[in-house]
Order: sequence, then structure tokens, then C-alpha cells
Amino acid sequence: MGSLLKLIRSASAIPVLIACIALFVLMVMTFFDVILRSMFNSPIEAATELTRIFMAIIVFSVLPVISVNGGHIAVDLTDGIFMRFRLHRIRDALIHILSGAMLYWPVQRVWVLAERARDYGDVTEYLAIPTFYIGWFIALFTAISALAMIVTGLLHLFAPQLLSESAQ
Repeated sequence: MGSLLKLIRSASAIPVLIACIALFVLMVMTFFDVILRSMFNSPIEAATELTRIFMAIIVFSVLPVISVNGGHIAVDLTDGIFMRFRLHRIRDALIHILSGAMLYWPVQRVWVLAERARDYGDVTEYLAIPTFYIGWFIALFTAISALAMIVTGLLHLFAPQLLSESAQ
């Protein structure tokens, strides 16, 4: 099981790589957009829609990694109480499981909206990129986040040693 977790942690580099590539492309596009706008008064017309698409790719591709590694903003006002009574593992497990379960509704709703966009034939304004692809991407990576959070919560409950071993 420990080797499976190490494999999963290694595979988690793929969404981070996707986000890094999207960020780099966004940076290069913004650079050229500013240069073209300033020097030649000819901006990249599709820059706004590409920025929206790349931002969606950046945010949702790293969502599973951030969610599992506890990278979200957290308030630690009650940490002392949970640590004192040694309930932090149960708290973390419940938070992961409940948060993962609650992601079912956004996944379902985004999927419905993406299918509606596909049925209507919605495309972006300048490049005519079908918008349902972005919806599918968001739904897929939100679903992966939900599954990863539930599995992490179960590992917190039943096999916490595997989480500490795979972090090394």
C-alpha cells in the first residue's frame, strides 16, 4: 500500500506540470500582448478568453493536490483543543471526507452546465473553442479532488502511518 501511495504522489506531479505549462503560456501570451499593444497598437484579440481558459486550467488542475496536501487556507483556533485530546486525526479525517462528499454537487452541476453548452453549441467568441471542454475539465478535476479527499480522509482514519510514510 505504501508503494501505491508513492506512485500516486509521483502521479500528482502531472496536474502540477499541466498548471505550470498553462501558467508559462499565459505569461508569454501576456508579455506579447503588452508588447503588441504598446508598440504596434495591435493587441492579441483572443487574450481575454485565453486568459480565462488558462486560469481555469491552472486552478482546477492543481485542486486535487492542494486539497489532499492541506494547502487551503485554514483557521487553527481550535487546534490546541484537538491536539490536547488527541482528536486531530479524527477531525482531519472528517473534514477530508465531508469536503470530498460535498464536492459531488459542484461536479454534478458543472457537468450539467457543460452538457448544456455542448447541446447549444456554445463556443468562445474569438477562437470558437467549444466551452463544454472547459466545463468537462473543471468537472473532471473537481471529481478527482473529491475522490482524493475521501481516500485521504479514510487513510487518516484507518492507516495514518501510510500518510506519514508516503510523505517522506
